[in-house]
Amino acid sequence: MSLDQQPWVEKYRPRHLSDVVGQTEIVKRLKAFVNDKAMPHLMFAGPAGTGKTTCALALIRDMFQKNMKRNQSYLELNASDARGIDVIRTDVKDFAKTQPPTGVPFKILVLDEADSTTAAAQQALRRTMEKFTHNCRFILICNYSNKIILPIQSRTSMFRFSPLSKEELIDRINHVAKNEKLKIRPDGVDALIYVCGGDMRRAVNYLQACSTIGDEITEDVVYRITGKINPLEIQSLLKAAIAREFMVAKRKLDELFNSYGLSGRNIVKQCHSEVFNLDVSEKVKMDIIKMLAEIEFRLSQGATEEIQLNAMLAKIAIMDL
Repeated sequence: MSLDQQPWVEKYRPRHLSDVVGQTEIVKRLKAFVNDKAMPHLMFAGPAGTGKTTCALALIRDMFQKNMKRNQSYLELNASDARGIDVIRTDVKDFAKTQPPTGVPFKILVLDEADSTTAAAQQALRRTMEKFTHNCRFILICNYSNKIILPIQSRTSMFRFSPLSKEELIDRINHVAKNEKLKIRPDGVDALIYVCGGDMRRAVNYLQACSTIGDEITEDVVYRITGKINPLEIQSLLKAAIAREFMVAKRKLDELFNSYGLSGRNIVKQCHSEVFNLDVSEKVKMDIIKMLAEIEFRLSQGATEEIQLNAMLAKIAIMDL
C-alpha cells in the first residue's frame, strides 16, 4: 500500500517522539530513556486516541533507529485478539527469552489493550516480565489501569496520558486539512472537536470521511457523517420541554429521529452533555440528570425507545422549576 492509499490516521501518525502532539511531560521522560539507551518496563494508561501506541512505536524507532526490525528487535501484540494464557506461555515467552540481535541493547514487546488480557494470562505474564528482563522490556498499553493486576503494576513505570487540549486538536486538524488541500470552515473544526471528545484518532478518521462529501467541510457535514446531533438542536429540544411546550418538544424529537436515525441511548447521552449548558438553576440541572440516568437504565434493559424518550420530555415538562 502506498502512502497516499493509507488511512489518514496512519499517514499522519508521528514517526518520532519529537513529532508527537501534546503529552509534553511524557515525551520528555521517554526521550531521556532514548538518550540513556535504557528503560524499565512501562505502562501507558489513558483514554483512546491520546497517543499511547504512537508514543510506544516512536520510542522504539528513536531508540533502535536502523536496527528496528519487527519480530527481531520488537514485537507488537494486541491483547484483545490474543488474550489467553497460551499466548503468554508461547508467543510472549518465546520472544522474551531469546537474545536481542546485534546492535540492540534489549528487545521491546508492546502489549496493546493489555486490560483485555485475562486474569490468568496476567498472572503468567508477571513471571515472564521478571525472568527475562535482561533480554526484553515490556510496554503495556491500556485504557483502564485498574484492570491490570497489582503485581504487574508494581513491575512497571506508569505513564498516564490525558485527552488532548482543544488547541492541540485544532492545530493537528488544520495540519491534516492543509496537507490534503481541504477547505474546512471554523464551525467544521469546532464540530470535529465536539464529536471526537479529545480522541485525535477519531478526529482524523472523521475528517477523512467528511472529505468525501464535498469541497467544503462544515459543521452540518460533520454531524451528518458522525451520526451526532448539532448541540444547538439538543438544547432547543430541552428548552422546549423546560418551557412546558411538550408537543413542540415531541415534534422536535420526532424530527431528530427521522433526520439522524440515532438510537435512544445516543440521544439521552447528548442530552446529558448539553444539560450543563442550559440557562437554568443547578437544582433543575441535577433533577434532569437524575431523570436521564433513569431513562438510560430503562433503555439498557430493553424498554421501547419512543415511549421512554417521550416520557423523558414529559417529566422535564412537569418538573418544578
